[in-house]
Amino acid sequence: MSENKIKLVVVKSDCPFYKEGDSIYFDGALIDKEKSGNLCMTALSAVFPFVYAARKGIVKTSAVQCPDCSESVKFIIEADES
Repeated sequence: MSENKIKLVVVKSDCPFYKEGDSIYFDGALIDKEKSGNLCMTALSAVFPFVYAARKGIVKTSAVQCPDCSESVKFIIEADES
């Protein structure tokens, strides 16, 4: 099965690590370090199942929230057309 290129975009943030518009790019199983911002481990654990499903083409777009205390971050997962 082929892997889709996707991006994880911050749409709302109460966290000091992220601001709206920050993006993390995935090329299959790898994070594109040249194009991506930071990704904390708590956010990664929250978004991983949805990122995996999007990479496999099971989910086309999805909203996901990092659950870290009051510093929540809302992401949207979408196709990377770049």
